[in-house]
Amino acid sequence: MSIDVSPPKGTSTGDWPLFADRRNVVELPYRGVSVQHYTGKMTVAAITAHLIGREAYRRTTFIVLRGNADEVAVVAIGCSNRTRLFEPIVHVEVVALPDSCRWVHAPDTDCANPSALARLAERSGVGVDGTLVCEGKYDHVNFMHHPDPLVLRIVEVAPPEPPKLYGLVEHVLSYAVLPPIKPVLERIDLRALASGAQPSSFLVPCRSGGLDALGAPVHFLDDRPGRREDWTLIGCERSLQFHRHYYGDEPPRIEMCPRAIAGNRSDRTLLKCCLLEFDIERDGGVMIVPWGADLPMVERALKELCNEPACD
Repeated sequence: MSIDVSPPKGTSTGDWPLFADRRNVVELPYRGVSVQHYTGKMTVAAITAHLIGREAYRRTTFIVLRGNADEVAVVAIGCSNRTRLFEPIVHVEVVALPDSCRWVHAPDTDCANPSALARLAERSGVGVDGTLVCEGKYDHVNFMHHPDPLVLRIVEVAPPEPPKLYGLVEHVLSYAVLPPIKPVLERIDLRALASGAQPSSFLVPCRSGGLDALGAPVHFLDDRPGRREDWTLIGCERSLQFHRHYYGDEPPRIEMCPRAIAGNRSDRTLLKCCLLEFDIERDGGVMIVPWGADLPMVERALKELCNEPACD
């Protein structure tokens, strides 16, 4: 995701990248961002005149100017080449001025994590027309210009709390190299689904689900109860298959499969299905992972979703 603002040989400055109208611009690695104090006017003309001809370190591609009264601006710079340690600046593009740019001190935010920067921008009130400059972990600084993260809907059952797949996504987003993603939980409340039923007892897949207080006696399918009760099964197709094997019949059932409940959809969505066992699957904009998905599986699913053109 590193951005090279040096021109190819034989091109003019008019061929260089323009950032002002682009979204989700983040410099990675953020060593390419230099923070400099500046006492001049915060205008395009004044900033350009201040920087043109000055030396820049060959790894510096953006300069964050900090002025008086907490004014801040972000500038992209270009040099004639990047081979020598320092080179004169020959191209300047003012990406953001103080009217749309905000400095935020957030020591818990990883400046190398676009999703974390997008989350901070939202919390700080920096919208898609603005620019966030973050002073984050280790006192390092990075920015996000025009934050517009990919919205990912996560359809998941609860309890447990927090829903497992949502927790896995949050964990992956804390370390994986991905475009900025905003996870949105679509929570399937299993207790609410069961509230409309009044059986003599319930049968649920396992003890780990937190479904031990439903207003009627609760049995656990993974215990393989020795006696067939007049229960209602809260479970998916795989649980029904187990029940057929154990007892030779099909009980009344409350569907709990996120894939079945989510239905057909075009929004980018991540969910799990226990009919998958060893791999992930794609169905349009929906990525499906096994019920027992691990972090590498979830990371691969997120990367596949981010490969869609609309993620650019």
